[in-house]
Amino acid sequence: MRPEGVRIAPGQIAGRLRRLYPDNMGKHLSTETIYAGLYMLPQGALRTELLAALRQTRNTRRPRARGQDRRGQLPTITPIAERPADVSTRAIPGHWEGDLLKGYRNGSAVGTLMGRTTRLVLLARMDRTDAVSTYQRFSNKLRHVPAPLQKMLTCDRGKEMAKFERLAHLPSVQVFFPDPHSSWQRGTNENANGSLRQYLPKGIDLSTYNQRELNIIAHRLNTRPRKCLSFADASGGLYAIAPSVTHCTWSLNPPRINTSARPLTTS
Repeated sequence: MRPEGVRIAPGQIAGRLRRLYPDNMGKHLSTETIYAGLYMLPQGALRTELLAALRQTRNTRRPRARGQDRRGQLPTITPIAERPADVSTRAIPGHWEGDLLKGYRNGSAVGTLMGRTTRLVLLARMDRTDAVSTYQRFSNKLRHVPAPLQKMLTCDRGKEMAKFERLAHLPSVQVFFPDPHSSWQRGTNENANGSLRQYLPKGIDLSTYNQRELNIIAHRLNTRPRKCLSFADASGGLYAIAPSVTHCTWSLNPPRINTSARPLTTS
């Protein structure tokens, strides 16, 4: 049974059906087929109940083609094509993906960092969403990461990332940018942002969350069992990969605070 408060993605449904029915007359059940069935076939209360169980609660299927980029172009970037090929293997920890999770009318945001190998989530409170503030918050967050885990960062192409080339002053940090309209090249980060919407839904003012509350949300994601980690959690996966680095120099647990006055919901 699905644990209370944990939503499921159509890709997970497809995977479970393939395991239950391995011999499906040679046909392939894709994620898009699951989406079509959920968004087009049910009606009334059944449709509402099914869509509420999805990880991202949208009323309609979002089209893949999102149109032209109207955010502007970054003046100087290092394209992802120049990133070393071994990053794709996820064999070595220290490679990160970064983005901003936007709030109401894009007026507030939370900085998100996701480890490609460990799936570890780090959240940074943002005072503003301009390029200078974004650079400062991400830079401060990465400074708390042990130097051996500061290798490469692949971040979004938004204008708020215009100052990220300055991160080269950190030990061994190289910054790369994906191709236009290719968010799948930061798929780990995009997946984490979708999960974060369970705690930080769209249409709210994200500036009201302090750093301690964001640490608690990150801790909840980091202690969630992950199939890609053999159902271990992200913090345990990091310990298994780099125990000599993490046990003594980096605490993953959030501070102890009383959250009874402001519960963190999952819906």
